[in-house]
This record gives sequence, C-alpha cells and structure tokens, in this order.
Amino acid sequence: MPATEEMVARAQNIMANAWMVRTFIKHCEEVEDFPELMTIVRSVFDVAMALETRLPDPEAYMKMLAKKIGRLRKAADKFRVDAPLASTHTNFKQAVISIDFCIAELADLLESARQ
Repeated sequence: MPATEEMVARAQNIMANAWMVRTFIKHCEEVEDFPELMTIVRSVFDVAMALETRLPDPEAYMKMLAKKIGRLRKAADKFRVDAPLASTHTNFKQAVISIDFCIAELADLLESARQ
C-alpha cells in the first residue's frame, strides 16, 4: 500500500505530541542540572524538521520517517533512563510515557505504509 496524505497527517499529529514533550523538557528547570535531557529535545527537533521538508510527498515523508525513527527511539531509550534521575514528578513520568507512545504509533504507521 503506498503512503497516503492521511498517513502523513497522522504522523504529523503524532509528532505534534512529541513536540510538546520536547517543549516541556526544553523549558523545564531540571534541564539546567541534567543537560542530558536535551538529547530528546534535539532528536524530536531533528525528526520534525526533516519530516517537514517532505510534507508534499507522502512516499518521501514515510521514507524519511523510516530513516529517522531509529535515532528518535535511541533518544527515547536514553530519556527513559535520564528523566527519573532528573525528577520523579508526574510530569516527567508522563513525558516518558508520551514519547514512548509517539514512537510506537510512528512505528505502527510505518508498518502500515510498508504493507
């Protein structure tokens, strides 16, 4: 099944949620003491900007997503370890859940695009 505009729209909605995690972490006070949290910030930014360049072409968009999801997943793995060290506040716990959910949804979308 070829990638469609609907798939791109769904991926953009998922990335909007990842962007909110990015924004929360980028502006939280804890990042001053735990700069390693910036890894997820940079990764989400990188993926979002790369995908944005492919918005008009669903096939190219999904190809770029496939190329970038591994780096995003690696950053999320690091974030899952670093976030509780920075804070045990619910906001951090929810941010980890949210970014993991985003990656799982993007992976499912990629799988659908491949079929």
